[in-house]
Amino acid sequence: MHKARNDEKVLLMILYPAIDLKDGNAVRLVHGDMEQTTVFNDDPAAQAKEFFAAGCAWLHLVDLNGAFAGEPVNAAPVEAILKACPVPAQLGGGIRDMATIERWLDKGLARVILGTGAVENPDLVREAAKAFPGKVAVGLDARNGRVATRGWAEETDVMVTDLAKSFEDAGIAAIIYTDILRDGAMKGPNIEATAALARAVNIPVIASGGVSSLDDLTALKETGVISGAISGRALYDGAIDLKAAIALMNNE
Repeated sequence: MHKARNDEKVLLMILYPAIDLKDGNAVRLVHGDMEQTTVFNDDPAAQAKEFFAAGCAWLHLVDLNGAFAGEPVNAAPVEAILKACPVPAQLGGGIRDMATIERWLDKGLARVILGTGAVENPDLVREAAKAFPGKVAVGLDARNGRVATRGWAEETDVMVTDLAKSFEDAGIAAIIYTDILRDGAMKGPNIEATAALARAVNIPVIASGGVSSLDDLTALKETGVISGAISGRALYDGAIDLKAAIALMNNE
């Protein structure tokens, strides 16, 4: 993935359609609240095929139950998605040790995302990134600039930018930055905070949370420093047309 430096611009931005998995279904939460769930598809693999048919280059998967449990829960739908779709997929949620990382990568995932594991065990990030170059990303989820963990249930005193900088020499593939208060709320992403993070580190930054229109995607792209964007609810609701969004990302 291309990372802009200084006056260089990111010319292409990758759009990652999101499939959040809870109890085997493709769902969306509002503000990360497991009680505020909307089921969009009870066949996640069929959902993945739809995204692939529209031309997506990547998929973003989240094991929501896993994030709360601290271990993989939705393995069956993930495996079904990987079988159904030839595009690379990244997955976060419940990945907190090397054995789990290895297991997921062996199943065909292109990239694992360490969230709580990265905050609570930074050595795991370094070890995994060294063992699996290009296949480890870090998910930084923030509420008011501070990192939140364990499915967003716990807030820390760690500032997002400080934690991101601490991983600069680890060799991670990307940082997925989510603003919790924007996620699933269809209020637009926190462009300023995401761009500031992207400028602060030499690691590709992917924006997540609140991406709800083509205008949002245009604004993220125009920063010139954000490498990708994740969108879920807006694609399911029809607020973003995936084909049009991908064309926009590719300057078509």
